[in-house]
Amino acid sequence: MTADYLIVGQGIAGSVLAWTLHRRGKKVLLVNSPQRPSASLAAAGIFNPLTGKKLVRTWKADQLFPFLKTFYGEVEQELDAHFLHFTNIYRPYRSVEEQNTYLAQTADSSISQYIAETVDDHQYRPYVHNPYGGLEVTRSGWVDVPVFLNAIRAFFQQSNQYIEADFNYNELEIRAEGVLWREQSFHHLICCEGPHANQNPLFDWLPYNPVKGQLLDVTMNNYPVTNIVNQGVFIMPVESNRYRIGATYTWHDIDWQTTEDGKAFLEQKLQGLLKVPYQIVGQRVGIRPATKDRRPLIGIHPAFPAVGIFNGLGTKGVSLAPFFAGQFVDFLEGRKELDPEVNIERSFSLYYSGKNGE
Repeated sequence: MTADYLIVGQGIAGSVLAWTLHRRGKKVLLVNSPQRPSASLAAAGIFNPLTGKKLVRTWKADQLFPFLKTFYGEVEQELDAHFLHFTNIYRPYRSVEEQNTYLAQTADSSISQYIAETVDDHQYRPYVHNPYGGLEVTRSGWVDVPVFLNAIRAFFQQSNQYIEADFNYNELEIRAEGVLWREQSFHHLICCEGPHANQNPLFDWLPYNPVKGQLLDVTMNNYPVTNIVNQGVFIMPVESNRYRIGATYTWHDIDWQTTEDGKAFLEQKLQGLLKVPYQIVGQRVGIRPATKDRRPLIGIHPAFPAVGIFNGLGTKGVSLAPFFAGQFVDFLEGRKELDPEVNIERSFSLYYSGKNGE
């Protein structure tokens, strides 16, 4: 046996799952294609317990956020890397009506636990438009995804558990007790290919709904705000005088090309929020591996018990991956069942209807 698990894809999903398996004493081999563009490398990596215009608590926030804090903190310590950044998210009110609505919502303890009791609106006023004040979301922040991925890659490279290769499914032999790939044997194959999963012949029947997103990299010389500001777009401090602006959401023209339309949209939103000058120094694009029901796609193939998938984490990959990787490993090792909301069993009818239609 070459390894317990063969993991295809080293984005957020594959990296978190590989590390979780490693920490559980399992030997993994990571295979990652250098040719494919990476959604994870373009991701802002923000984790936010309260999202949307209506200030909705993120699904399973009470479980996800303590878990991610522990998970990423331990990886930082073990790999001597720094990629986890805790920062509040300041949300200026758009109107008096929105202010009243949000303040009424904070009476709910499930919401108020994620909101700062006091906010100094004056510290933001010279830099962003906030005539009605705003609120600050707590227990939020961002993961520097490229730094995290590089640290994980370096670890598995050092132990000869990482291969750069275009994974060809024609080279795969699936058996009842495991899989063979390039004369190497594994108990399980787990597919973590993000937005490229619809090209995977084993799982192309799943209900993917990819979302294209674009970001701007900007510099500003007179913007000392250290928190993320979010109203229509987010302004995220990355390093000295450098900031990330995002993001667009489009479900059409799903390709890896930046567009002038995307840039114009972000600039329009930014100019309505920001009071100080900025300079665009870069534009990036990613395709989020989202799903039609906005829930991850995790589980075992209906016909091949040795083959699984860990995908569909969408826009909240850095938040969802640690918790559900732990749950998936428990499931794979026979300890507990998967949450039915993420288990791909909910979509098995698509697989069987496709087979019957052949």
